[in-house]
Amino acid sequence: MTEQPAPEGVVFPAHGGRRSTSRTGQAVLADAVRTYDPDLAARVEGLPDWRTGYLDPFRHLTLLEGAGPVEIASAGLDSVHARFVVDVGGKDLPLDVALAGGVADEERMPSIHTVVVEGRGAAAADGAGAAGLSVPYAGGRLAGDALGHRLDVWLAAGTVEPSFADAVRSVAAHPGWLDARDLTVVVLGAGAEMGPLVSLLRWGAHVVAVDLPRPAIWRRLLEVARTSPGRLSVPVSRWLPAGASDDEVADAAGVDLLTQAPAVLGWLARIEGPFTLGHYVYADGALHTRASVAVDAVTAGLLAARDDVSLAFLATPTDAFLVPADAVEDSRRRYAERTLLGRLGRVGSAGRLFTPNYDGVVDLPDGTPVGLNDSLVPQQGPNYALAKRIQRWRAVQARASGRLVSLNVAPATRTRSVMRNRVLAAAYAGAHRFGVEVFDPSTSNTLMAALLVHDLRNPSAVANPAVDLAHPLEIVWQGANHGGLWRTPWKPRSVLGIAVVLGMVQRSA
Repeated sequence: MTEQPAPEGVVFPAHGGRRSTSRTGQAVLADAVRTYDPDLAARVEGLPDWRTGYLDPFRHLTLLEGAGPVEIASAGLDSVHARFVVDVGGKDLPLDVALAGGVADEERMPSIHTVVVEGRGAAAADGAGAAGLSVPYAGGRLAGDALGHRLDVWLAAGTVEPSFADAVRSVAAHPGWLDARDLTVVVLGAGAEMGPLVSLLRWGAHVVAVDLPRPAIWRRLLEVARTSPGRLSVPVSRWLPAGASDDEVADAAGVDLLTQAPAVLGWLARIEGPFTLGHYVYADGALHTRASVAVDAVTAGLLAARDDVSLAFLATPTDAFLVPADAVEDSRRRYAERTLLGRLGRVGSAGRLFTPNYDGVVDLPDGTPVGLNDSLVPQQGPNYALAKRIQRWRAVQARASGRLVSLNVAPATRTRSVMRNRVLAAAYAGAHRFGVEVFDPSTSNTLMAALLVHDLRNPSAVANPAVDLAHPLEIVWQGANHGGLWRTPWKPRSVLGIAVVLGMVQRSA
């Protein structure tokens, strides 16, 4: 068997001669909560098996964030930047030191060049113009009254939060917002199924694309750009003449954030005018954490260097959240109205199945009641949970420091990465039986792109730092499309196994 090369670039620190993802994840979480709950920090550090024991610490972390969201976010990010390192030729350098040195090198001799692709297409039906917002859904398109009706259906089913419906209605009512020719958005993970690149280009935006050096990805993105009214800036590894073909551009395009984060930071720092930095990078397992750390290092560097950068994130619904009291009450109402099968299932399983979604409410420091929604999925693992929490920490801290931050919970979606996991694919197939809607990628990414436009355009959006928040975590729960996970009657993990079985039967039928 061929020995795999050791990872380079942004990596987990070494402990006892090996890079331990578990030990680092435990340490970061413990550092984040230590000031507010030193006993929890000690318990986290002492867990013998982080891969099976991480769920409860993340629940407790989420509860503590209600009392000190900005402080915990800052402590967590400080720990990430202090612990993660950059492997440069077999030598580990501190993350921030490596970034600073790499940026200086990039300024002296750029390793990333830019090709700008001008779109030749007219505004599409779902772009700027009289048609306004149009969303692909179930083989058709939602626009006008049909879109409004579908939002009403989702509200009645508990699929989305009222603030999500309000935001989409606002975009539909202001078609001029979709004329995005004045917007520049850096899309990290440009080829991601959940990313906004396609919609933004169709709406005429300038998109700065960052993704891996894989020609197939770039050929697809270049084709989208050519047929759109937008403009695409592409990072390439060498100078190309103005008349270079799209195949030549695709062959030279792309960067690896894990190994080229300093160069990417230097490249993005030279973008003219204000822009939004959007994080849509995804990878499997520990690679996801490493990529999120690399992105956060680039983000921190840009925020330190420029005051005209705003941020955009998508939060996963399969996480732990503090949610508004009305979501808790709605879930309780649905639990009281549950079917006989649900009642018998709870009794027959000695309370292990069909458990109520919420144990109760907790009060924030100002007395506001909220509920703890635990939709963490064990199959996604602690690295996924840490990667997504790093993004939330950065969003909360940046918003508190006065930056515009668009952070929206996106629904469970049938992306290729999810459907490769047999258990998750089956759970998604059976989820509708428990009040959870799973979306197609085209629906999700169009809706979430519309919410990004809303956050950038609407002066009353919670993304706007001029808007006073009732609580810093309001940017997390406002505008959420959780697919029903916050308002379903049952704790998601208490019905996950049944959903898997039902989904497997459905998929094999």
